[in-house]
Amino acid sequence: MASSEWQKSSYSGANDNCVEVRGTSVLVEIRESDDGEVIVRTTPGKFTAFLQGAKAGEFDHHAI
Repeated sequence: MASSEWQKSSYSGANDNCVEVRGTSVLVEIRESDDGEVIVRTTPGKFTAFLQGAKAGEFDHHAI
């Protein structure tokens, strides 16, 4: 990922309340498209681990 432009998921369509991301080989930045003042910064490795966990259901809520 090497982009100075904010990108959002193609699944977002025309919605304005989505997560946008941009990054380089050393930094990934994440923000909400409807409130761009708050930016979370992390490393590409940590961001990849987060995405893998999300895809694997690691953060899903399970009813007890």
